Amino acid sequence: MDSAKKHARYQRLFEQLEGLMHKSTDPDARMATIVAVLHHKMEYFFWTGFYMLKSGELIVKTYQGPLACQVLQQHTGVCWAAVDQMKTVVVPDVHLFPGHIACDSRSQSEIVVPVRTLDSEIIGVLDVDSAEPGSFDQTDAEWLEKITNLIFH
Repeated sequence: MDSAKKHARYQRLFEQLEGLMHKSTDPDARMATIVAVLHHKMEYFFWTGFYMLKSGELIVKTYQGPLACQVLQQHTGVCWAAVDQMKTVVVPDVHLFPGHIACDSRSQSEIVVPVRTLDSEIIGVLDVDSAEPGSFDQTDAEWLEKITNLIFH
């Protein structure tokens, strides 16, 4: 998908999600809604979900797609890289990422966005995988950061 088309689609999804966030202030309900909308509206999203920090572990929560790893090995893989580096991580080819955790062998590229509270504390991540290499770019990063900010705003 070209950048202009991708930007326009995210703009529409963001507006839709912004309206839906008014229906509940519960973070779990908001995360479930975000996952459902993104997973079904972005055709290259193969796996879409949240891993949340609990007792020092990243544990899967709401997701759509194939079966997920329930707990991610500490400080390994793309999700932990986003937590440890405190920033969004875009991986064009997961097979070239040191320590990549392959929950599903069909995953080829990945983006992980930290989930932050109003105080900017990282409490988890939004993880999105694609079955195609090179699916994610700066447009995805910018919009998914805006979308994850809707959880607590």
